[in-house]
Amino acid sequence: MNSEKVVNMVPKLKMSKNLITFGIMVLIIVILALNAFVIVNAGQRGIVLQLGAVRPIVFTEGLHFKIPFIQEVIHIDVRVQKSQSDQTAASKDLQIVTTTVAVNFHLEPSETNKLYQDVGLAYGERIVDPAIGEAVKAVTAQYTAEELISKRSEVSAKIKETLSSKLATYYMILDEINITEFKFSPEFNNAIEQKQIAEQQALKANLDLQRIEIEAKQKIEQAKAEAESLRLQKQEVTAELVKLREIEAQIKAIEKWDGKLPNVTGGAVPFVDVNNGQ
Repeated sequence: MNSEKVVNMVPKLKMSKNLITFGIMVLIIVILALNAFVIVNAGQRGIVLQLGAVRPIVFTEGLHFKIPFIQEVIHIDVRVQKSQSDQTAASKDLQIVTTTVAVNFHLEPSETNKLYQDVGLAYGERIVDPAIGEAVKAVTAQYTAEELISKRSEVSAKIKETLSSKLATYYMILDEINITEFKFSPEFNNAIEQKQIAEQQALKANLDLQRIEIEAKQKIEQAKAEAESLRLQKQEVTAELVKLREIEAQIKAIEKWDGKLPNVTGGAVPFVDVNNGQ
């Protein structure tokens, strides 16, 4: 009886073993299938490592096949990145200047595998930040503190040119650079303020002097005009004009006379009193 039960259980054990084996094989296939494909997202590139070595291919955006457990894909961002820092340097006239610089850059998409092989993923700390500091120091030393302010666009262009060549060495492209602020020492700021005050005072004094000179010239011209007017009037006075003015004065006096003669004169000979004669 016991031997019969054992005989009957053998096929069941074999079936169970086969099911387990099949299940394991299916699981392995699923794992291999999942590990054989990789998706590279938008704005990224895939760096292929085969047994730790960097392959000379770069995966673009989308779905890609890789050898399971043999190849590994490192995702790296190729979109525009920003790095902002404060850089302290000495100007041409030995003034200490702190420059706030904002830099936009991106990785060369087709060369990301070389960047990863030469630098790794810490390219910001290893390459970008030191390059910004070096470029700012090199350009700042070419200008005086005042020129850094008055020639800001020129300074920015030179920093961009210098930094662009440095980043290009490591397969990075500089998009834009912005100098957001210049900070000087309190002593220099005070000197600048005093200079501006002096310039404003000098400008005011110059304007006052110009105003005085203009007013003086106006008075001279006015006096010349009055003198010329008197001279012309004097030239125009003739005997006929004097006689005419006398006649005009007599006419005005007659127009104002009320028809009555004066009773007395101021002299010794009296007037005849016409009213008493009546």
